[in-house]
Amino acid sequence: MLTRLHNLKLHSTSKTHINALRYFLNPLCTTTEVAESPELPSWVKFFETNHPKHAASDEDDDFVIPSLASWVETHNLNHPTKPPKPSTFDTDDLESISRILKTRYPSAENAAEALERYDFEVSNGLVQRVLMRFSNDWAPALGFFTWAKRRTGYRHLPEAYNSMVDVLGKSKNFELMWDFVKEMDQIGDGYVTLETMTKVFRRLAKAGKHQEAIEAFRGMERFGLSKDVVALNTLLNALVKERSAELAQEAFLEFKESIPVNSHSFNVLIHGWCKNRKLDIARNTMEEMERHGFRPDVFSYTCLVEAYCSDKDFRKVDEVLSEMKGKACEPNAVTFTIVMHALGKAREITKALEVYELMKGNGVVPDVSFYSSLIYILGKAGRLKDVQEVVEDMTKQGVKPDAMTYNTLISCACEHAQEEAALKLLKKMEEDSCKPDVQTYAPLLKMCCRKKRMKVLYFLLDHMFKNDISIDAGTYALLVRGMCKNGKLENACSFFEEMVLKSFVPKDSTYKMLLEELQGKSMENEKKHIEELMLQAKEQGNV
Repeated sequence: MLTRLHNLKLHSTSKTHINALRYFLNPLCTTTEVAESPELPSWVKFFETNHPKHAASDEDDDFVIPSLASWVETHNLNHPTKPPKPSTFDTDDLESISRILKTRYPSAENAAEALERYDFEVSNGLVQRVLMRFSNDWAPALGFFTWAKRRTGYRHLPEAYNSMVDVLGKSKNFELMWDFVKEMDQIGDGYVTLETMTKVFRRLAKAGKHQEAIEAFRGMERFGLSKDVVALNTLLNALVKERSAELAQEAFLEFKESIPVNSHSFNVLIHGWCKNRKLDIARNTMEEMERHGFRPDVFSYTCLVEAYCSDKDFRKVDEVLSEMKGKACEPNAVTFTIVMHALGKAREITKALEVYELMKGNGVVPDVSFYSSLIYILGKAGRLKDVQEVVEDMTKQGVKPDAMTYNTLISCACEHAQEEAALKLLKKMEEDSCKPDVQTYAPLLKMCCRKKRMKVLYFLLDHMFKNDISIDAGTYALLVRGMCKNGKLENACSFFEEMVLKSFVPKDSTYKMLLEELQGKSMENEKKHIEELMLQAKEQGNV
């Protein structure tokens, strides 16, 4: 099928019968028999949501697609034909606790006290779900954790403590984060593990506290943990992810005499130098790798390939691939996916599709990431019929679509103004028990902002929450900017305030955009309130 794609014209006229996944891909299909309509089916007036309106309602606000009305109304996250998953806790308790925690209490202790009025039964499963739902909202998460810890007969598992370490680190409450690590150490029983310290490294590095991350590694032994190569590589990876290859190199040089390094140690550094576009140093690291008795592998070379692809230097990409062949280091599916994706983004569609032939010649079988990338490329090119055929081919090859595949399909549908198709994909994802993530919802929320589909937007936010996905800073920024663009400034202010109350610091660009819109509408009181919120956010974030 992929070979056939190489020779397809921009609009496919293939009459291939689509079996697998036709239900939700059909709206994406373009044929010569039926012209693809940019118009959506008729929209109808629907129910009132529980979300308060912050602005005068436009006629688009309360409309949803008829075929999806029942789904939106019931908010049912289980396919009706499937038996419900067994649960170790009362799901009604989960929803009740969530509603209580959504109230903005002055402190985590106040949230814990609010829960004391109820007789909820605590279980490990309940704790896990609540902490996931509030993973970007540290105060209610901490309040719930504190309340649960006080319940008679219950003891938090190490996983719950690790979740709180991550939540507090994400919100930059590092003093509290360390208090939790110390409390875990006092409990003993192996509560502090490498997983705990991995979260510490990553959150410190993410916040720009690189030296503190390194210091945390130095002090691991006081928690009964070994400073071995696995831990070292975890530290190096945390630093490299935040583009601190120089500090990663320093840490590598400091510890390599006392900790025997391995090939992965060098590969992490190579990846870091390639991300920073210091390819000469990456090459030097590969040479040092060989001097230590490790042969550069497919990961090492793929880092170079990715760097050259990002720079659209495809001549250099070909040189690296030739070098790999000369050294009997065969490219893998990841290597080919990166090359194909880069060619597609550079609008070299024909060359991108040729990568499959090269891949096949090397005996490499396409995986789900390859297919997802191919869908992205074809979707960007408007070849929606071909997208449908790619999904059919995935099924024939026994490759099951994952969250990345669905995210790509949803984004493609939204980009081509196919609202019904996009929402049906989300529904199909739910029916196939494929858990969405925050990237799933971003294009859908953008679409709703653009089309002023407020009822559907609030449904999606609720859908996220019930899938235990906590709204992050990027999603709030998307919502604020989207509401500004469609003139719903009261909603924009509401999302901005919620963002600050969750201890996020809005970007200056988002803040300035909202201020300018409020200034243009002479909404002086709202403008003053937003200025006060931004000052509060910066004081909280120490920026």
